[in-house]
Amino acid sequence: MRVTFIRFADHVRAYVRIERDDGVVYRMDAGPAGPETPHDLVHYTVEDALGLADGIWGAIAGGVVFRSMHHESGRRPPHAGERSADMIREHRDRLQRAELIGGLCERAAAVPEAQLPRFHAVEPFMPVTIEQLRGAVAALHRAQSAWSALDVGGELTLVWPGHRRLETPARRQPRERTGTRRGR
Repeated sequence: MRVTFIRFADHVRAYVRIERDDGVVYRMDAGPAGPETPHDLVHYTVEDALGLADGIWGAIAGGVVFRSMHHESGRRPPHAGERSADMIREHRDRLQRAELIGGLCERAAAVPEAQLPRFHAVEPFMPVTIEQLRGAVAALHRAQSAWSALDVGGELTLVWPGHRRLETPARRQPRERTGTRRGR
């Protein structure tokens, strides 16, 4: 899946372009642009650094379409909306965990390297090891540098690995009717 983060002028409504492996293209609203690293790029970077398949970007790669996403082109698979809703319902706890991890890693990236062990130790809901945190923080610093180097109109295109995606839950089979039919 190709994900393109576009550097917009400050205070302009930004978006991210997502080209899924199935050929469907979406535009995901990203809120007002500013000089800081976009929230969605933070999540992409952290989830990629940690190898998460069950976060926001793995969910999108697996077929989830969030409300902030708008179809641009490509044929959507049959029942895509139903499957997306099923996946969100089935994996809600994992998606919330990914939000937590992204936020923690973003906060950790603002901490001096020498203070990371203390940050890790005192955070009550730290779901990653100190080594994973260090790797995610280093990746965030690289992403922040790449973002800062972009001029307005510049793009940062990243490729999400095809094997790292949420799996679609099995579709429920229609229930068989039993009993007799009543009247026509």
